[in-house]
Amino acid sequence: MAVRGTERRSGARRRLRVPHALRVLGPGVVAGASDNDPTTVATVAVVGSATAYALGWVALLVFPMLAVVQAIASRVGLVTGHSLGELVISRYGRRWSLVFLLSLIPVNVITLAADLKAGAGALGLLSGLDLRWFIIPLAGVVLAIPILGSYEQVRRVLQVIALGLLAFVASAIAAKPDWGAVLRGSFVPSFRWNSNYTSGALALLGTTLTSYVYVWETVELSEEKQRRTVREAQLDAVVGAFFVVVVFWFILVATGATLGVHHHRVETAEDAARALQPVAGAAASAIFGSALLASALLALPVIAATTAHVLGCQRGWRRSISDPLKHARPFYGAMAAAVVMAAAISFANVSMIHILFAASIAGGIGTPATLLFLLLVARDRVTMGAGRVSLGLSVGGFAVALLVSVFGVAALSTS
Repeated sequence: MAVRGTERRSGARRRLRVPHALRVLGPGVVAGASDNDPTTVATVAVVGSATAYALGWVALLVFPMLAVVQAIASRVGLVTGHSLGELVISRYGRRWSLVFLLSLIPVNVITLAADLKAGAGALGLLSGLDLRWFIIPLAGVVLAIPILGSYEQVRRVLQVIALGLLAFVASAIAAKPDWGAVLRGSFVPSFRWNSNYTSGALALLGTTLTSYVYVWETVELSEEKQRRTVREAQLDAVVGAFFVVVVFWFILVATGATLGVHHHRVETAEDAARALQPVAGAAASAIFGSALLASALLALPVIAATTAHVLGCQRGWRRSISDPLKHARPFYGAMAAAVVMAAAISFANVSMIHILFAASIAGGIGTPATLLFLLLVARDRVTMGAGRVSLGLSVGGFAVALLVSVFGVAALSTS
């Protein structure tokens, strides 16, 4: 009997391991999944239509780079209990925090505008109506998610929405690519020194190594009530990075198979979804459009909240998503102002693909500045104490910043 009871207890422990592992996943997965926003989708669609599978190796290169950055951000947020914006102010003062602010907010607002229009475009594609009918309702949903829910509720909603990004995998399979060519492009690096390749490579790096992603990672962990170890937080961050790259790679495969191999250039993510139809069928087009909508619903609240949080750090506002509206009016007001400004840009008669691609290039150029603040904070004894990141991890972070800078110079010299 005792043995049987022991077996039951050990069996219960085994059964509990999976739910516990799932509970560990949260901030890193949400932050990572938000990285596959419509800006990313459109950028990858443009690159895929221009170079087919030739830059698949760059897409895979993103994983170790993003994993290193997100692991550092998760450690900073967990050890200090503060966001990166708060730490920059407390450690380096308001003048340097203004540099941090200016390197982040303009790119965020441009990305918000592009993502909002792309999300409305996805709704228009699925419904057959003009996308302008959906810009204001979508903006309302974006504001409602953080305003009406607590942090835990917002995180759960975003986790569910993140599952919708797996539709990009289905659309790639439906496109029936030449898997031999896909694997060669992904595991046999090749490069041509022209604007398609240099700008494309920088855009792929810039659109995933975007500042709001690792800033949001620190914000989430600073607001977490659940107790977790540094190892659990870093595992969560790495899993989130892996999720990003898997989805990212399949978007490149889908657009390369249907557009790149046929030399069909696109201007928007909605164009990419429409272009899938004659080659891969209506189902692939609808799947791609649904995934595009999910990416907008996931990323827009994260970008808006990050923008307001960083501004709130500078102004000294209460800035927690867990705070009700009446206790944090300036914070929610800044969030609303960012979304309204983005909606106004979306209504303007401007080609969004140029804004989308420019936002990716700007992100690639601006990332080293904000990443440098993260790395300095992560290695600072005063801020991190005994919990500061290892020398090896920080060297990896500096290598990422250097690589993105090199691609930035290359893109500017060839464009």
